[in-house]
Amino acid sequence: MDLPRIQDDAELEQLKASEDLVEIVAGPSLRFDPRLDPDRRYCRPWTREFLDDLSTSYYNRFHQQIQVNSAVRTVKIQKKLRRHNRNAAPAEGEIASSHLAGITVDIQRRGLSREQIKWVQDYMRHRKDQGLIEPEEERHQWVFHVMVSGRYTDWRESKMLAGEQPIPDASETAELPQQ
Repeated sequence: MDLPRIQDDAELEQLKASEDLVEIVAGPSLRFDPRLDPDRRYCRPWTREFLDDLSTSYYNRFHQQIQVNSAVRTVKIQKKLRRHNRNAAPAEGEIASSHLAGITVDIQRRGLSREQIKWVQDYMRHRKDQGLIEPEEERHQWVFHVMVSGRYTDWRESKMLAGEQPIPDASETAELPQQ
C-alpha cells in the first residue's frame, strides 16, 4: 500500500493532526484493553470503518463488545515490544509490522466462546475472500491480527449504496491461517 512506517511520536502526532490517522472510539459495541495507551488508539480511516462494522455486527449477534488490544505503533514502540514479545514482527524490512502504518488492529480472542470465535472467523473470511482484509489468528497472544486494505471504504460504500449492510452471508465458514 506504500504507506510510510511511523517512526516516532512526532510523526504519529502529525498523522493525527492531518487526519491520516483517526481515533478509534469506544462505545456500546467496542472497548479497549485498558493497557492500550490512549495515544495508540488510532488507525487509518478504512481500518476504523472495518472495526465499526465488525463490532456493530458482533454486538447485534452476541450483545457483547469486541475488544481492541492493539492498534497503531511507532517503530520505536515496535522495537521495544520485540524485546519482550517473541511473536512481534520486526520494525524494519520486508516483513515489518503493519501496525506501523496504522492499517492493523489486534482483536481480543481470549475469553470468546467457540461459537463467537467461529462467528468472527466467518465474518472475516468473507472479507478476506474479497481481498479487503488479511486476518491471522495469533496463538501466543490469543488475538485476531487484522490488516485492512485501503479498498475497504469503496467496498463498504458500494454495499450501502446497494441498500445492503456490509455483513457476510451466514452460511460461510472457514478457518483462518494460524500465525
